[in-house]
Amino acid sequence: ILHSAEVDYASLLPSMFEMNAGYFLIQLASEADKERVYKLCGEHSRSDANGVAQVCFIGVINPLDPRVETAQGVCDDLVLAAKHIPKDRLGSTDDCGFSPFSIDVKPKHGSPDVARDIAFQKIAARVEGTKMASAVLGLS
Repeated sequence: ILHSAEVDYASLLPSMFEMNAGYFLIQLASEADKERVYKLCGEHSRSDANGVAQVCFIGVINPLDPRVETAQGVCDDLVLAAKHIPKDRLGSTDDCGFSPFSIDVKPKHGSPDVARDIAFQKIAARVEGTKMASAVLGLS
């Protein structure tokens, strides 16, 4: 998983895609200028990295934000990404794992498992939004 908190993707992605690796999980849900990074991925990822196509799994869920993303928002991100990244080499993922939720102090309201519930809602939004984008892009 690639995080860009302190390094500009424009400085990192070109050399990263020089590796002969197939799967790249890229933190993007919390990125300020997503389309700029989509363009970089499309420009620098390779259809043949020594016999392996490079697939860009873009982060569409921010596990550090308790706000649950919508399936439509996930779909919109993927459809926009597909304008720059070949759709057969595009996938969705979370920005990172949901482990921060496991250390949350239990709230004094709602379910005692509210953090777990939020994580599952976020995952469901990613799955549904990805299905929606697949349909829009003619992949399903």
